Amino acid sequence: MLPSVTASTYDFSDLSAIYINCTLKRSPEISNTAGLMAVSIAIMRKHGVQVDEVRAVDHELAPGVQPDMTVHGFDRDDWPPIYARVERADILVIGTPIWLGDKSSMCTRVIERLYANSGELNDAGQYAYYGKVGGVIVTGNEDGIKHVAMNVLYSLQHLGCVIPPQADAGWIGEAGPGPSYLDEGSGGPENEFHPAQHRVHDVEPDASGRHDQARRRHPRARQLAFRLGRRRPLRPPEPRQPFGLTGHTPSSCGGLSTPPRAPKRCLPAT
Repeated sequence: MLPSVTASTYDFSDLSAIYINCTLKRSPEISNTAGLMAVSIAIMRKHGVQVDEVRAVDHELAPGVQPDMTVHGFDRDDWPPIYARVERADILVIGTPIWLGDKSSMCTRVIERLYANSGELNDAGQYAYYGKVGGVIVTGNEDGIKHVAMNVLYSLQHLGCVIPPQADAGWIGEAGPGPSYLDEGSGGPENEFHPAQHRVHDVEPDASGRHDQARRRHPRARQLAFRLGRRRPLRPPEPRQPFGLTGHTPSSCGGLSTPPRAPKRCLPAT
């Protein structure tokens, strides 16, 4: 039998996490991304992890891949103090909405600025992000969770972060135009799928002992498929016949251009 695990088995009070919200909405406007991030943040705080939150769009982040862009001609750059908060954190979680099937422009800007510091060294002489754990949270009302997650998680691991299994969580509802996560009637906050199956990792093993149930695949919310009848297999096009070279002799081929798609050789006359 597996040993009993309780909430007090582990102590995570020495860990810290920073959540960077890459919504395009300035405070105090409601952010659906912040709404879903709050679920993950609550899990972290439940286990004693200290959590810092940043809404990137509320700050002036100059474009560029240098640690301080004021040195490169910009009048203002709020990135250096934000990076100081990232530097202190053990866990880095990026939250982003989906626009046109991809992460937000603000998310791209944040990743570019994270990249600006990737060449710096930590106290152990390693690159700046070594030892940090990365994750991503995605919201939207159009398809693209996995695409965005792949993009962001690849970027974080390229910078040096450790990416654990299933380090992504997302909610889009039914794919296509529709309500966002916090909109009335969306069903997002009440949905049992995203916190149970796609949450950022709970930082302790299941204390309930329901290990067999944990191994079973959680029933997924399925999207409606297009019902346009049976799909017919694609029929490959008929191979094209090369142009004939009847009448061309080896001697007459010299200096003549070969017709399109003809074999690059001269054929004897028939």
